[in-house]
Amino acid sequence: MLNYFMSDLNTHLQPIVNSQLVTSDHLLNAHADAVLPQLPEGDLWVFGYGSLMWRPGFDYIESVDGRLYGYHRALCVSSWVHRGTPEKPGLVLGLDRGGSCSGKLFRISCVIKEKVAQYLYDRELATMIYFARIINVHTKDGRRIQALTFVVDTKHQQYVTQKCPEQLAKTVAFARGLNGKSSDYLLSTLEHLRQDGIHDSRLEAVAALI
Repeated sequence: MLNYFMSDLNTHLQPIVNSQLVTSDHLLNAHADAVLPQLPEGDLWVFGYGSLMWRPGFDYIESVDGRLYGYHRALCVSSWVHRGTPEKPGLVLGLDRGGSCSGKLFRISCVIKEKVAQYLYDRELATMIYFARIINVHTKDGRRIQALTFVVDTKHQQYVTQKCPEQLAKTVAFARGLNGKSSDYLLSTLEHLRQDGIHDSRLEAVAALI
C-alpha cells in the first residue's frame, strides 16, 4: 500500500520520465528522511484539506475539524496524468500561501505514525510538487495542534500562478486524464466539502463558470 501511488504513476508516465515528472525513490526517501525527525513526539496529527479528508487511507484514533492560517486551498497544481495530459493539463488542489483553510485533523497512534507518514510521502510527494511541513492548526475548542500537512512548492514546474477564476475554469473544463475529467474532480471536491459544512468561495467561483 505504501508504494501504490509511485508504482501507478511510474507505470503510466514511462514515455515522459525524462521530463522529470517522476521522483526517484532515492529523492523521495531523502525528502522523507529530512522531515521524519521533525515529527512531534507521541501521536501524530495529520491535516487534510482535499481528498485526504474523505479518503485518508490510514487508520486513525480520532478526527476533528481544524483551521490552518497562512495558507488557503487552491487549484494551483497542474495535473499531467490523473486529471489531464502534458498537452492539456488539468488542475488539482494544493495549499497555497495566504488566507486560511478549513479541513480535517486526524490523530494517528504513535505505534504506526512512521508507517502512516511514509504512506503519505508516497501518496503526496510523487513529483515533489508539495513540501511536507509540521504546521500549527487551530480547532474549534481552542486547541492549537502541530500537524503534518503538505504545502505547494511555488517554484515547481507544476505550480500554477494563474489565479483568475475565468482562466482556471477554462483549464478545468477541457482537461481529462487517467482518472477522468478535471471538472469532475472539482465538482466532487466541492460536494465533499459541502457535506463537511465547508464553503470554499474560490472553488465555487471557478465551478460556476464551467
